[in-house]
Amino acid sequence: MPKSRIRKKADYTPPQSKQATAIKLTSRAWVAPVMLAMFILGLAWIVVFYVTDGSLPIEALGNWNIVVGFGFIAAGFGVSTQWK
Repeated sequence: MPKSRIRKKADYTPPQSKQATAIKLTSRAWVAPVMLAMFILGLAWIVVFYVTDGSLPIEALGNWNIVVGFGFIAAGFGVSTQWK
């Protein structure tokens, strides 16, 4: 049986809207440095706590220093949501 010819359709291009061209996606310059700083601060907090056997950074917090370190890391992830 002979094969039928393939018809080529024109590609669909949506019409340009004025609102779509007015939106300017710019990356916020402060997001990456703050995010990295929070990650590094949280990691450093936890490492210092373990290396000093709990006497630093804040001895009164005890094992809650780990929660504080992970809190900084979680804040870094929260800041990362602002990155465009």
